[in-house]
Amino acid sequence: MRYHVLAADYDGTLATHGRIDPPTIEALRRLKESGRKLVMVTGRELDELLELLEEPTLFDRIVAENGALLYRPETKEEETLAEPPPPEFARRLRERGVERISEGRVIVATWEPHESTVLEVVRDMGLELQVIFNKGAVMILPSGVNKATGLEACLRDMGLSAHNVVAVGDAENDHAFLAASEAAVAVSNALDTLKERADWTTPADHGRGVTQLVERLLEDDLASLEPRLTRHHVLLGEDDRGEEVRINPYGLNILVAGTSGGGKSTLTTGILERLCEARYQFVIIDPEGDYDELELTMKLGDPKNPPTVDEVEELLSRPEVPNASVNLLAIDLKDRPSFSDQLIPRLQDLRAHTGRPHWIVVDEVHHLMPAAWQPAPLVLPKQASGMLYITVHPDAVAPALLESVDVLLAIGRKPEETIRLFCETAGIPEPKGLEPTELERGETLAWFVKEDRPPIRVKTAPPKVQQRRHSRKYAEGNLGPDRSFYFKGPEGKLNLRAQNLVAFLQLAEGVDDATWEHHLQRGDYATWFREGIKDDDLGADADRIAATAGLSAAESRAKIKEAIEERYTLPAERVTSA
Repeated sequence: MRYHVLAADYDGTLATHGRIDPPTIEALRRLKESGRKLVMVTGRELDELLELLEEPTLFDRIVAENGALLYRPETKEEETLAEPPPPEFARRLRERGVERISEGRVIVATWEPHESTVLEVVRDMGLELQVIFNKGAVMILPSGVNKATGLEACLRDMGLSAHNVVAVGDAENDHAFLAASEAAVAVSNALDTLKERADWTTPADHGRGVTQLVERLLEDDLASLEPRLTRHHVLLGEDDRGEEVRINPYGLNILVAGTSGGGKSTLTTGILERLCEARYQFVIIDPEGDYDELELTMKLGDPKNPPTVDEVEELLSRPEVPNASVNLLAIDLKDRPSFSDQLIPRLQDLRAHTGRPHWIVVDEVHHLMPAAWQPAPLVLPKQASGMLYITVHPDAVAPALLESVDVLLAIGRKPEETIRLFCETAGIPEPKGLEPTELERGETLAWFVKEDRPPIRVKTAPPKVQQRRHSRKYAEGNLGPDRSFYFKGPEGKLNLRAQNLVAFLQLAEGVDDATWEHHLQRGDYATWFREGIKDDDLGADADRIAATAGLSAAESRAKIKEAIEERYTLPAERVTSA
């Protein structure tokens, strides 16, 4: 379910002449029975509103006073969301001849044509207040308070996201909260300016229009509106014609696959950065701690302390948490798939209730969901979406998972072979027009699997911030025999293991020049930096140093050391001793 919340204006939308008619109330009940939440967002003051409502508890929350007051009908609790103007303000207005003044918990309201007098009093008293108009009403509120800020506070209180809200309204003061929601709807009696900005205008007016919206929600969760919601699509990059290529942030599964050193982590980081900017929540299941330095996330688990499923769920259930990464390094390698199998159903259940996290990212998916993996329906439901998988080996991934992929982003060497491996393993035909492709750095061969078109070359948008890496895992930790570097020399007489960057620099100082040059010119350092350290930029630096003519062994050693120290915080005393 994409839309967990219907947020509706009152006068002119839900209500006709101040009252909600019985058919509209019945439609709202059906909406609640579907498991969705109902929020009213109104400019009315609470006391007069409650006199008009026959069943206030039909609403999960009421945002009153044009965003200045939050009301919880079930418990009758009120929460003011801003400081009210001083009492002297209303007195001054009356002294200036303004009649029909209404004072709420925060709002002060009157009617046209008194707006000029209101602005003069605000200026004379030096108050930070704003004037909002609504079909002849003149509402005075603290600066920055509107229906959008009230809805945001309401959703935070409920632990929900604006990306799971459809909003409906009719008047000037509804622009803000419609724009803040994933989908914006206007009833047919709405102002023309609101209709122009809405994603859909109901054929009927007032409550009958809201009823039509409810019927579409219950019928297909507004899937038929998707072509009008492209403003939410997330940038991937540009194609060969310079046109933007974007990805729908809802309803898709993405696989990033390709050879080591091709830039998977850079591509993934760029996508996650743009999801974060758009306020879509994600969680990364990180088997090897490769996203510990991603500043977009709160961290759970480290090389010595394993995370638990309960603490992941508890962290993500808190609405103030933007994103999370779950480091599995402290979990034994053979137990990591089991942990993932326990975690993903809990995340899916959290989604069912809150719509969040919008994306679940699974790194090294060939380890967690290998070819022999037989997923239970709860671990990977057939309708599961919002999954981003990353792998070097698509042929080592469970076919059931590959069958669910909508977008394949192939990178690195021979991306067309990566697509072929994907198709063979998933049991689906190769795309038309698949040809040998040589990608430049920062490019991907993007295939929209369910669409009848060939893969396209995309120059991907890079992350805005290239972060300095501080991970002790790479600097001082033990990467294990399979990811360590081995100085063997031109004749293979040595077998000196560097299990981290500090050890690498220490051994580099001690090996003879012939050994150092042998590995440099073979590209062994660049390969290890990309595959063992998972740092494509450091690997590129090593390639450039190896290709620089006339460097002595001492000079190339110094340049490699400098490149490492630019990106990593190393323990000074140990590097110095090298």
